[in-house]
Amino acid sequence: MAHKKAGGSTRNGRDSQAKRRGVKLYEGQLAKSGAIIIRQKGTKFFPGDNCRMGGDFTIFSVKEGKVFFQEKKRTRFDGQVHRDIFVGVK
Repeated sequence: MAHKKAGGSTRNGRDSQAKRRGVKLYEGQLAKSGAIIIRQKGTKFFPGDNCRMGGDFTIFSVKEGKVFFQEKKRTRFDGQVHRDIFVGVK
């Protein structure tokens, strides 16, 4: 005889790997050439001076220097004024 009733199957137990996105170097910190500054999904931040954007929207430095963030107003094609944050290296 069984000592326990049959337990039904569960639908839990699956989750995706964490992507470790976010800001990796903050304003004023020193960035080496090729250092990742921001990992992101989409363009929340845009590359500024001495920075480039990778295929997965990662922003990295192309020159050694200090990281800075800058907010610029840009006009969209429909006339809306929008604030965008640019990341650069001086």
